[in-house]
Amino acid sequence: MNKKYLEKKYLQEIEFLNDGIKNSKNPYHFFTLSTNCNNNPESRTVVLRGFELNPFTIYFNTDLRSNKIVEINENPIVSILFYDNLRKTQLRLKANAIVHSKNEIARLKWENTALQSRKCYMAPFKPSSKLEKWHPNIPLEFLDKDPDKESSESGYDNFCVIELVCQNLEILELHHSGHIRFRKKFNTGKSYFIAT
Repeated sequence: MNKKYLEKKYLQEIEFLNDGIKNSKNPYHFFTLSTNCNNNPESRTVVLRGFELNPFTIYFNTDLRSNKIVEINENPIVSILFYDNLRKTQLRLKANAIVHSKNEIARLKWENTALQSRKCYMAPFKPSSKLEKWHPNIPLEFLDKDPDKESSESGYDNFCVIELVCQNLEILELHHSGHIRFRKKFNTGKSYFIAT
């Protein structure tokens, strides 16, 4: 095991991240985002919507009214977790979160958002709101169909893009003969093995 292996493994995970943007069967299509809420961790699964290598940045979309936005605004340092059960590989990242709403980044992502997804941002209730009775939290006229583009524009006010600028990455491969774990720090570009 040497430094060449670290670089090869790192590049392999980059390929999986890129594929995970569009490929819903790739386990990296979904990831866990953890934020801080009054000194308590809050975790949820989100969908990978973009990735850039330099700087190492991950994107996802969410409702501007959600609790995670309040939490990010109060403390933008977040934790990210990807896991591929078939390859027994885990990615852990620490990142600085930036909220994009009604700006060029948000508009570009919105223009590329499918109508069936735009429907989610037309929700009459803020995410995590207490309901007196169950409601699908999409406009009832669109229960069985997608909105047209013009109708879907009402969801843009609730739409935002979260940019996660990563500070470091840890890759863990599980093996019966001994796990392999290493860290890459993006500010220095250095990689090194760490104990599991």
